Amino acid sequence: MAFIGPGVSHAKAITRSLIGPKVLIMELMIHRGIFKRKRTHSKIPGGFFSFEEEGANTRLYGFGHGEHLRLRDEFGNIWRGTAEKVSEESVRYTFRDANGRTITGVSDSFGIVLRDGHGKTWRGFIE
Repeated sequence: MAFIGPGVSHAKAITRSLIGPKVLIMELMIHRGIFKRKRTHSKIPGGFFSFEEEGANTRLYGFGHGEHLRLRDEFGNIWRGTAEKVSEESVRYTFRDANGRTITGVSDSFGIVLRDGHGKTWRGFIE
């Protein structure tokens, strides 16, 4: 019998005479957890984002899903962002532009509210 490792019982041992060395290596990698299935879709909402500043009616709009969000404002600035799930009902959004400015906020069941570094409030939604 082949020796797999200290954490594997003899019942899980693989007989070397029945399989080739390449298959043995693959079986060891699977048992040790090297190959794991990755989730391709997260439960973080995505789609088309639309935001409007409360005082000046300046708009941000764009698209994305999960860690890859991209918005554009009226002046042509690109804002790249991420979304991370905080709880069952809320998601935290963070956007940054090339000049180092940030806009962060949280979504709930009613919409998304963001604030920038100057205290301006942006309200929006996801379609």
